[in-house]
Amino acid sequence: MLSDPLFILSAAAVLVVLFILLTGIGGFARGGDFNRKHANRIMRYRIVAQFVAILIILLVVWLRRGG
Repeated sequence: MLSDPLFILSAAAVLVVLFILLTGIGGFARGGDFNRKHANRIMRYRIVAQFVAILIILLVVWLRRGG
């Protein structure tokens, strides 16, 4: 499984989403100027990254089923 490039790509996409989510949560917890300036942009990045990750996962599932 670790030698499969599509699995590595999907895992990387999920880790990117996790990193963006944790950055957003950290900004909310810290509050202040950083939160006011970047909170909405970070959450928009998260939504786009989640969309891409879901598309990659669906592509992997489709290809594994014989697509």
